[in-house]
Amino acid sequence: MLSTLDLYNCRFNGSLPPTIGNLAELDFLDISGNNFTGSIPLFHLSKKLTYVNAARNSLTGSLSSMHFQGLLNVANINLGNNLLGGNIPSYLFVLPSLQWLDLSNNKFDGPIQEVSKPSSSLIVIDLSSNYLEGPIPKFFFKLTELSLSSNFFNGTVQLEMLSPNLSWLELSFNNLSIVWDHSNSSLPLLPRIKNLGLASCKLKSFPPLSRETRLNVLDLSSNQLKGQIPNWIWEIGNGSLMQVNLSFNIFDDFQKPYKFLPYLIVLDLHSNQLQGELPIHPPMAFIYVDFSFNYFNNSIPNEIGNLIGRAIFFSVSNNKLTGEIPASICNASYLQGLDLSGNALNGSIPSCLPNKNLDLGVLSLARNNLSGDIPDTFTDNCSLRTLDLENNVLTGKIPGSLVNCSFLEVLNIGNNRIEDTFPCMLTKMELRVLILRSNGFHGELLCSSAPTQEWPNLQIIDISHNNFGGDISVLNFSNWRGMISVDNNNNDQIRFYFFDFNELHYQDVVAITIKGLEMELTKILTIFTSIDFSSNKFHGEIPDSIGDLKSLYLLNLSHNAIMGCIPASIGNLKQLGSLDLSSNNLTGNIPVELASLGFISFLNLSFNELFGKIPKGPQLQTFTKASYEGNAGLCGFPVTESCSDGDVSGASVLPEYRNESEKEIGWGYVSAALGFAVGLASFLWLLLHCKSWGDVYFEKVDLILERLFPHKHGTRNHRRRVIRNRG
Repeated sequence: MLSTLDLYNCRFNGSLPPTIGNLAELDFLDISGNNFTGSIPLFHLSKKLTYVNAARNSLTGSLSSMHFQGLLNVANINLGNNLLGGNIPSYLFVLPSLQWLDLSNNKFDGPIQEVSKPSSSLIVIDLSSNYLEGPIPKFFFKLTELSLSSNFFNGTVQLEMLSPNLSWLELSFNNLSIVWDHSNSSLPLLPRIKNLGLASCKLKSFPPLSRETRLNVLDLSSNQLKGQIPNWIWEIGNGSLMQVNLSFNIFDDFQKPYKFLPYLIVLDLHSNQLQGELPIHPPMAFIYVDFSFNYFNNSIPNEIGNLIGRAIFFSVSNNKLTGEIPASICNASYLQGLDLSGNALNGSIPSCLPNKNLDLGVLSLARNNLSGDIPDTFTDNCSLRTLDLENNVLTGKIPGSLVNCSFLEVLNIGNNRIEDTFPCMLTKMELRVLILRSNGFHGELLCSSAPTQEWPNLQIIDISHNNFGGDISVLNFSNWRGMISVDNNNNDQIRFYFFDFNELHYQDVVAITIKGLEMELTKILTIFTSIDFSSNKFHGEIPDSIGDLKSLYLLNLSHNAIMGCIPASIGNLKQLGSLDLSSNNLTGNIPVELASLGFISFLNLSFNELFGKIPKGPQLQTFTKASYEGNAGLCGFPVTESCSDGDVSGASVLPEYRNESEKEIGWGYVSAALGFAVGLASFLWLLLHCKSWGDVYFEKVDLILERLFPHKHGTRNHRRRVIRNRG
């Protein structure tokens, strides 16, 4: 009989067979790290079961009494990182042999009921990252390890009520208040505590932790702590403290004298009000250092590379640092992430940075005053995934050696003084974000080295405010596969993980223009897609292939010289939320397909040569006349010009051209012959140059002919419809 079933990390998917619960001799079950779906099998018949691990799958449903009740020998239940929901049944806490219960990262909700006689074997409970609420049951405080972070628990927790055997406590990000007895005791408050997480617990003063001897990890972030950081904190446990997170508080200084002990490897002080010189003094063993979003001034120490020689991540972004970037930064050869953005640094980028720091995955020097060329020293084994140099005064060209960075996902060199043609070598990369905005780029986008110009992963491209030109109709957007598929359930973000150490990661930030306003995307979801070609010199017609980008959210082609009709295929962009085609030479009717865009919240078609009736739709009628101004031929709500009773297509009103050099000629009366000639000329011009209008016309003609000659004309009509669908 089967007693052990180990399918750990085997990449299986599909529903779990419920017959697993019929294995009466089953003792050990590990199906973690797969993609199993459906509900958890009922194990009430597997009386010998001692170990159950179904973590990191996509299991759904709730837990009933038939799942584990009556299992006298089960010691470990791990169902973390699934999609399970409902209330957590109380019987789990009285299973006589249960020692470890992990239900973290699910969708469990409601309160946890108090249990009068919990299992005496229970020592570890992890219910973090759910939707649980209400007070914390008192029997939880007798455990050895308790993780309840990121829920909605409320009430007050008295630290003295906690078990003296408690070694791990995570209460962060709930609605809790933490209190303690302020009497001066010579004994440790939590004598065995190693990990203490009290982030977002409404703390206004430091808990009395100076006598703790075993504390390794301390998280007091997102509280209301202010004033000086006490110097005793760095001496907790005589050097046992390895990680300190005091971010998102109101600290403004360090109590002196202070000294970082050599075992401190993670220090996060970002988003405070600290000022003065950077607190970087030898000896330092930091692996992760974040001093960003403070008020540190002066310059970066010349020996910085030697002081953080073991660091994997170093950030001093968004401070007030001045001076040049010291060349010694290249000596920090273990760096995977370096963020010096948002300061007032000047000088050039050290040429050794791309050359010597081979593990560098993130380099952000944005929003400084750096000048000179981008170093052309990216080596063959370049590891960069994010290169952000925006908002400096960099000149020259994009270095050709950047092609060596085959893992590059985010390239942002917007708002500089780069003068170059389109960097065709980028098509060979796995780029997700490309920002070339506000530089001196020129020429066409087509590349002889990559004529198909495929972008398998590109989801954000902003080349606005340059001198790019050429015929936009030759672009084949069907090859931009990163914007074609739609997955609204994908909430992944573009981020860079440094190491599997408390999931420390770098979050990319990109500024884009949405609804006419520039804003920052601090979390770039992999489902967000945008194209911004505005303020260039593109001409030609918008290609029908634009309609293939089914996941496109933002499209901005404004301030170019684009002509022709708005393609009806834009109506296929069901995810589109922002469309700006203003200040071009577009003609013809607004396609009725735009009325089907249910998510569009910003529309600007102003200052073109559009005419006819504005289509009616649930969203189009919500926009003001400013979205349509500068198109004298448009009629219907919301513009003031009303349409004639017989005007369905709206093609009866001629466009008013915007050439200021032309003088307006007012004719009181026009002969019938002249009117017929003008009307015929307009009709023929539309027929030849506006594909969507011509299609409608020919379809009507076909319908009439088919009724008159049904057998002779049916084949030709069908052939035209097939060709049109292929186009």
